[in-house]
Amino acid sequence: MKSMFLIISIVLLSCCTGRKSLHNQPVNDTTGMVVKNGTKLHADSLLPECVKKLISEFKLEEKKNPSRSIYSYTYHGKIVYYVPPECCDFFSDLYDENCKLIAHPDGGFTGLGDGKAPNFISTRKNEKLLWKDERE
Repeated sequence: MKSMFLIISIVLLSCCTGRKSLHNQPVNDTTGMVVKNGTKLHADSLLPECVKKLISEFKLEEKKNPSRSIYSYTYHGKIVYYVPPECCDFFSDLYDENCKLIAHPDGGFTGLGDGKAPNFISTRKNEKLLWKDERE
């Protein structure tokens, strides 16, 4: 029993510890987007204030592995913001256009979230990566 606990602890720790990576500096393109490592990200000036606040909060945290990121989608005809799970069996977060938390659509021990947005993953549209933590 103790060896099983030890194995699970090691797996969880290895999943959630930060790792260094090298990234190119962002380059602005003509669409108001920032191009970083071939991925277009929204320039900070174009982000809603509530998303900027989330980014500020994430930057105060220790760097996560995988890196924290924020996506926008169209869901039930509205813009929503999705933050993938930070590790292992953690919940993802789904926010409305004002960054009010509305659901945890996936993650958790079952991988199915909290059940408040059961069809989000299968029906979301118009994915846009708004921000990814690129700290080293």
